[in-house]
Amino acid sequence: MKESLFVKQNSQRWERYEKERTGDPDELAERFISITDDLAYAKTFFPKSKTTAYLNGLAARFHQSIYVNKKEKSNRFKEFWVVELPLLFKKYQRQLLYSFLFFIAFCFMGALSAKYDDTFVRLILGDSYVNMTNENIAKGDPFGVYKKNDEISMFFGIAINNIFVSFYTYVSGIFFSVGTIYNLVRNGIMLGSFEYYFFSKGLGLESVLVIWIHGTLEISAIVIAGGAGLALGNSILFPKTYNRTVSLRQGARDGMKIVIGLVPIFICAAFLEGFITRHTEMPWWLSVSILLSSLVFILWYTIIYPNYLSQKINKQNLDGK
Repeated sequence: MKESLFVKQNSQRWERYEKERTGDPDELAERFISITDDLAYAKTFFPKSKTTAYLNGLAARFHQSIYVNKKEKSNRFKEFWVVELPLLFKKYQRQLLYSFLFFIAFCFMGALSAKYDDTFVRLILGDSYVNMTNENIAKGDPFGVYKKNDEISMFFGIAINNIFVSFYTYVSGIFFSVGTIYNLVRNGIMLGSFEYYFFSKGLGLESVLVIWIHGTLEISAIVIAGGAGLALGNSILFPKTYNRTVSLRQGARDGMKIVIGLVPIFICAAFLEGFITRHTEMPWWLSVSILLSSLVFILWYTIIYPNYLSQKINKQNLDGK
């Protein structure tokens, strides 16, 4: 590659690195890696050029920023939940939105399929589950499945299963996002047919008041895991100004952080399903309070707070703080 073409392809990124400062240590590290890759190429093919000298100075500046400002923070755990994870939600808000839209679209498809095909619910949920639920409805306890096992065994079983599903949804994104989309499709169709089944039995409102006590957190976390999987897959498909290896490493690391951040949410959802959902006789206002509290938390932590935090940090950077 000629030097002029090399400069043309990368100059905008170099200029952005100089003008747009960042205090994020991970972003600093990624920029440093990217610049040192460019510097290595320039030293190989244009060892005495002004481009090489410029990149050498830029790399030295990043090196100094990283190591002068490197501090061991005792509140690293707190910082992850208060700053790092919310900023990842902001960074990948488009992937999270796509994940939500995929999931919702196939929820509706699942419900429509169940409406126009009497065998669809059994195909998706299985004969044994449908037969058991029909028996529970006949007994006057349609949600008896949540009382089938003791609280502790349900809690651990559900928590482990949901955490596995989230990691699987994320990891399957390595197949160019197709694996993640497949999992969102499968879970969306399952939820849509599941809800339609109860609505068709005249138990729609009751199903919302009972199932979504835990389902609000559980389903939201699966959608977020889908966003993490899309972040991983898109890092391969759309590396932007990074080389594909650096982009993949960043997408995989960020996606893993998001999925790890979901673990407490899944544990909380499992607690609700194991210990709370079984009390189907609870007052409707209590059920609605739990459901709405979960929804408000998800909206605040994944959308409202990340946008506020991002604006605050950008303002501080512009003010030179």
